[in-house]
Amino acid sequence: MATAVAAGLSVAVLLGGGLGVAAGVLVAVGVHRWAARARSPTDRRAALEEELLLRQLPLGAELLAACLGSAALPSAAVVAVGRSVGAPLGPSLVAIGAELALGAPPELCWTRLGEQHPSLASLARCLVRTSLGGAPAADPLIGLAQEQRTAAARAAHARVRRAAVLATAPLGLCFLPAFVLIGVVPVVIGLTSLFAQAM
Repeated sequence: MATAVAAGLSVAVLLGGGLGVAAGVLVAVGVHRWAARARSPTDRRAALEEELLLRQLPLGAELLAACLGSAALPSAAVVAVGRSVGAPLGPSLVAIGAELALGAPPELCWTRLGEQHPSLASLARCLVRTSLGGAPAADPLIGLAQEQRTAAARAAHARVRRAAVLATAPLGLCFLPAFVLIGVVPVVIGLTSLFAQAM
């Protein structure tokens, strides 16, 4: 925040006047937004991994539903799905399948997966509920996959709408000075000349 304020003040002092203040405010806001988005490489890698996991979640949930619905052992089903989907979801599922094959409690394995990867928390909760209740996991997993696909479609539509708004902003900035020069300035000049003649 201090860097943004310092950048804005320096631009305002350099340019001076009302234009300097306006430019300083714009620079301060821009620096503040840029600094908020700037992250370390580790944070960027973790965010990219979570985004990829969120994209793979619907397919993984549907494959798990199909494998678990075919009366396969849970450990074998999870390993099979883990081998069929790519990274980063695949290796996590293969590791959980190995733990399940060794006799680890399913609730513990799925809870740990949800804690390690927040984007997979809904999958983990679904599988914990079904393993504790003993109900078949196919229907809840298919429902989860449909919910995730619907949420992804909504987010994509929101990004498209936002991009359309951002694309029209420069166009508006280009036409605004022309509108002022062609539409507003002649009217103001005409009105001032009429008032000058009337006085």
